[in-house]
Amino acid sequence: MDIPALYELYRRQPLIQTDTRKLSPGGIFFALSGANFNGNTFAREALDKGAAYVIIDDAAYAHNSRCIVVDDTLETLQQLAHHHRQQFNIPFIAITGSNGKTTTKELVAAVLSKRFVTYATEGNLNNHIGVPLTLLKIKDDAEMAIIEMGANHQKEIAGYCQIAAPTHGIITNCGKAHIEGFGGIEGVRKGKGELYDFLREHNGTIFRNTDLDYLETMAHDIIKQVTYGSANAEYIGRPLMSDVFLQVAMLSANTETTLGTHLVGVYNFPNVMTAVAVGLHFGISIDEIKAAVAAYNPDNSRSQWLQKGTNKIILDAYNANPTSMRAAILNFAEAALQNKVLWIGGMKEMGSEEQNEHRELVALISQYEWQDVILVGKEFNGLQNGYKWYETSSAAAGHIRAQPPQHSSILVKGSRGSKMEVMVEAIAG
Repeated sequence: MDIPALYELYRRQPLIQTDTRKLSPGGIFFALSGANFNGNTFAREALDKGAAYVIIDDAAYAHNSRCIVVDDTLETLQQLAHHHRQQFNIPFIAITGSNGKTTTKELVAAVLSKRFVTYATEGNLNNHIGVPLTLLKIKDDAEMAIIEMGANHQKEIAGYCQIAAPTHGIITNCGKAHIEGFGGIEGVRKGKGELYDFLREHNGTIFRNTDLDYLETMAHDIIKQVTYGSANAEYIGRPLMSDVFLQVAMLSANTETTLGTHLVGVYNFPNVMTAVAVGLHFGISIDEIKAAVAAYNPDNSRSQWLQKGTNKIILDAYNANPTSMRAAILNFAEAALQNKVLWIGGMKEMGSEEQNEHRELVALISQYEWQDVILVGKEFNGLQNGYKWYETSSAAAGHIRAQPPQHSSILVKGSRGSKMEVMVEAIAG
């Protein structure tokens, strides 16, 4: 079956499913395989649970006429998503970068939703499966689409651009993330820059942060640029800090307007400015933007502000790399808070730089006075510098239950794999 024919089935059953555990009757089930399992073996279960059609790439699992055999299930899913994307003539905004992708995506979506029917990546479904699934959830009433793109190696963003065909693009930054896959900071810039390459070739528009000089170099020869930042930009703002929450003073028509947020840390300033620039570019009023930004509350361990018992907690443990870790610690060190405690988890995908990056992190921590510091993960083994160290967050949680913090301000930061939220859960209250 070719893609146009499959698309006709999708139009009649516009629900794509890839997990039999979450499958509901109707729709099309794609039997995707992984490194350790054969997705085709789930075809029978999908049929029994009511899938209208099942896409497989092994004819041996074709139980009836509702099983459609293709050469490659994942490739077919991606081709179907691209075909669906081609039916729209609306802005498709792609967002990538080392840090802040999801927060920026959520803020941009909140702003654009004030005036347009907006579809955006759910959660962080930003990989080779998540991108096509996001596209296939876009309905006919769409006026804006926002596609988050994550990557840990070169040519990945280029592939997603071929599927999503963005008209606009945002690179939040290029930091020390996924160094193992990209092969260093220059590799990160090359990989993230694949978004600029696509937009340059297709006469697209980029939203560029002028505070990051390297983005200007990467954006050479791109004609359509909307700039924002703290200076030398079309849209200019400056960060203000009130306790731990960020405020942004926005300069517009020679009038300064202050935007309040529920975002912790000055490092969220460029994320807010991106949303402001996108909103103003597409005709959203500054008052609508202020309302959208003020109403946004981060969740899922992304710069969350929590109160547990007598303790104030900044939970920022969805991901971590040297760039975001440094920014979070420096911001916390400068915050007007009492009895500061650090709970820091190891950074993943550092490759050969793992020991050096963690040594530099411990050196940074040692420059400030803390009430207490707990380091978590094998990455810190031998680098404790007198601080408490536990191999796992579960072990650290046992210490916390035995000696709970009181009246403390706690920064919890680490990669998702460190499961730092387990330590927060160990605090009573």
